[in-house]
Order: sequence, then structure tokens, then C-alpha cells
Amino acid sequence: MKKINLVFLISLFLLSSGAAQQREFGLGIIIGSPSGFSGKYFLNTTEAIDFGMGYAFSGKNNTTNFHADYLIHNSNVIKTEYQLPLYYGIGGRMKIRHNAASRIGVRGVLGITYYPTQIPIDIFFEVVPVFNIIPSTELDMEAGLGFRYYFK
Repeated sequence: MKKINLVFLISLFLLSSGAAQQREFGLGIIIGSPSGFSGKYFLNTTEAIDFGMGYAFSGKNNTTNFHADYLIHNSNVIKTEYQLPLYYGIGGRMKIRHNAASRIGVRGVLGITYYPTQIPIDIFFEVVPVFNIIPSTELDMEAGLGFRYYFK
């Protein structure tokens, strides 16, 4: 319980610690399939690399997932006063299954992000079809909702 309180206090401090800033490198969590940690590094104002590590509970075949994607952000699709870009990209995923054959696949990413102007975070939702190529071809579907805190 003490660890949860410490994590909560650190998160609260980080979220309240800043005004708007340029987003370069962010770390946070993602909840969905799988759930875990998420990171993003912006190469410039529209391109980024994201990565993550998550765990999925699926009966006997619990899995640990690792992924990395190249993303392009487009702020011109949804016209609003808020920073609400759509993003898309491609990447890879390694799915380590604990009681079965592991998988390696190609990810296609489609998502939307909200950037509050007063605090250096993002809140995002993404849908990710994954085309597995090793050990056999099959299609998986992943989705997640998450947030990241951006460090300067």
C-alpha cells in the first residue's frame, strides 16, 4: 500500500509541476490489450517513435509484449481549439507467450491524442491491428487508452 501511495504522490507532483512545454520525451501507462508502460520520443513536431512493454492475461497463455512504432501526427484532420491530432504509423511487436509459442509481428497504428495546454501530458487512444509473421501468419487486434508525462 505504501508503494501505491508513493506512486500517487509522485504522479500528482509531476502533473501539477508545469505549464505548457514543448513535448519531446514522455513516459506513462497504457490500459487495454496489453496493459503496461508506454513511451514516446518526438523526432520533430509531427514525427515520433513510441515504444511499450505490457502484460496480458489470457487464461493459460499470459503474455509479455514489447513494441516500437514510427508515428506521424496530423493536426489538420479534426478542426478544434484543442490540440487533438490523429496519428498513424507502422512498427513491430514481440509477444512472449509463457505457455505457448511466442509471436513476432508487424503493427499498424491508428490513434488520437489530446494535449492539454497547461500540463505536459498527453492522453491517447489507439487501435492496432498486428499481422503476426513468426511462427505463423495470423491477425491480432490490440487497443489501448493511456497517458504520458513529458519531461523537458
